[in-house]
Amino acid sequence: MSHDIVLAFSGGLDTSFCVPYLMERGYAVHTVFVDTGGVSADEREYIEQRAKELGAASHRTVDAAQAIWDSFVTPLIWAGEFYQGQYPLLVSDRYLIVKASLERCDELGTRFFAHGCTGMGNDQVRFDLTVKALGDYTIVAPIREIQREHTQVRAYEQAYLEGKGFEVRAKTKHYTINENVLGVTISGGEIDAWEIPGEGAVGWCAPRAEWPAEPLRVALGFDKGVATSLNGKPASGPEILGFLNRELAKYGVGRSTYTGDTNIGLKGRIVFEAPALTALLTAHRALEETVLSKQQNRFKPEIGRKWTEVAYEGFFNDPIKADLEAFLVSTQRKVDGKVIIETRGGTVYAVKVESKNILQSARATYAQAADWGVAEAEGFIKLYGMSSTLWAEVDRANGN
Repeated sequence: MSHDIVLAFSGGLDTSFCVPYLMERGYAVHTVFVDTGGVSADEREYIEQRAKELGAASHRTVDAAQAIWDSFVTPLIWAGEFYQGQYPLLVSDRYLIVKASLERCDELGTRFFAHGCTGMGNDQVRFDLTVKALGDYTIVAPIREIQREHTQVRAYEQAYLEGKGFEVRAKTKHYTINENVLGVTISGGEIDAWEIPGEGAVGWCAPRAEWPAEPLRVALGFDKGVATSLNGKPASGPEILGFLNRELAKYGVGRSTYTGDTNIGLKGRIVFEAPALTALLTAHRALEETVLSKQQNRFKPEIGRKWTEVAYEGFFNDPIKADLEAFLVSTQRKVDGKVIIETRGGTVYAVKVESKNILQSARATYAQAADWGVAEAEGFIKLYGMSSTLWAEVDRANGN
């Protein structure tokens, strides 16, 4: 008697391997692809056909573009920090993938859930901890299972599929490529070896030779820290992400190579491309820094860094995430206004900020004009630096 099992499915090498592998072990495999808006219509159709070709008992595509904007992009931009100062957490759709897959489990009346994570990376932590937080399910991880006997896992998966008559796309043979509305991550091959990424390690971003000659300017409007308009017109979060990814990728914005500390102690290296998140963070930070107080601007990054660590390391459902977000929400009360960003290629800058909440004085401008006198300035400097000045005087008196 076969058991129904729900497989989180992307159509890549790992999850393609999982379908016939699970079927051989007596499961009726129901695939779920969570579309956050980052794949083309052709790719979406390919994934659906791939599931059918591999023998899935059923396939479901779930639209999660708005959900990922609400649950991840918004608090990430509020946090204002990328993981270890570099990585924009492009894999955070995993939490939504698990949620949608478990909802499918409930519909089918099964407690079996499968994913295609390896036993070396962070994704297995994100998947497993989310499953455990959301209910009592049995996790099946085929890639971890075959790693007990095979060291060259991708080669084994490829040979397994081809042996059953299934083609393997060229781009999945050499690299692991993950794509969603947040961006693209590429690993494997020479990337893992800390060598120069090959010509195939490309996603959305155009190479330098193809960047347009004219600069690009985009106006983003914010309401309580959330981007709500694009070039003066109201726009949804997914629309803003799609536009920024598409247009800024033409200028190579948001592409980088990143080495970070994984949950299990290994160093992980990837190529990633995140045009929209890079631009949103730049614009939001420029606006936020003008309207928050000095103490807020000093302290908030500590909370932001903690939020990114929690999200990166798999604790998306831990109560501390809600605690941190309560603070972040409070800081966004006055983050209203418009920011114009500009790129001439590679980097994006905030070139203009408009807000009724900018903390500026009508009577003073930094380094230009002031409504206090020279004596007041000198007195402030004397008191402000008193501790440091006294230390220097005592140090000199002691002959040092």
